[in-house]
Amino acid sequence: MTDSVVLQWDAPPHQRTAELQRCSGDELEAELKEILGFRNHHTCMKEAALLDYYVCGVCWAKEANFTPAQTSFTIAVLHMLLDNIREKQMGLVENLMEFAKALAAACQCLSSEKDTTSLLNREEAKELISYIRNSFFQKYTLFELLLTTPREEFLTGMERTIEVFSCQENTLTPLEEGISTHLYFQLQDPLCNPEK
Repeated sequence: MTDSVVLQWDAPPHQRTAELQRCSGDELEAELKEILGFRNHHTCMKEAALLDYYVCGVCWAKEANFTPAQTSFTIAVLHMLLDNIREKQMGLVENLMEFAKALAAACQCLSSEKDTTSLLNREEAKELISYIRNSFFQKYTLFELLLTTPREEFLTGMERTIEVFSCQENTLTPLEEGISTHLYFQLQDPLCNPEK
């Protein structure tokens, strides 16, 4: 057996992860917001997206009936994948290979004095692969953009001019409503037919 280290987000006995699994949706969001140190998730798109990413990961693990150790592994994998983009500037294929290595380590038998088991069995590994594929790898370019582009500077540095056309009170033209003149007048007054 090779000496593979299984990723864990929460050190044993996984008390924090077990507590997160018992939280409702709003409680989970509040707890993760505190743990991750997000203070501006209502105004910062990056923090909001990352908070949603982690909340969805924990909720998915809970629905999959993962143990606290398996949930901790899932969160650690989610975190590793993001860090590979943010810190190491990894491309899709490289990050996919890192995920495969982490998954292989979790599926190998873990020897202990009492029993020999793996963190994930074949079916659990397939479920996790499907979840990570759909939640992360299919949106990889978006995560790259989110984590490597300074969005705040980009958004605050742009200036846009919007023209607003004014009209008299209670007078909306068909163009403003986006419908044809004939239909507009029929809706305004079905008895009135301007074409006659």
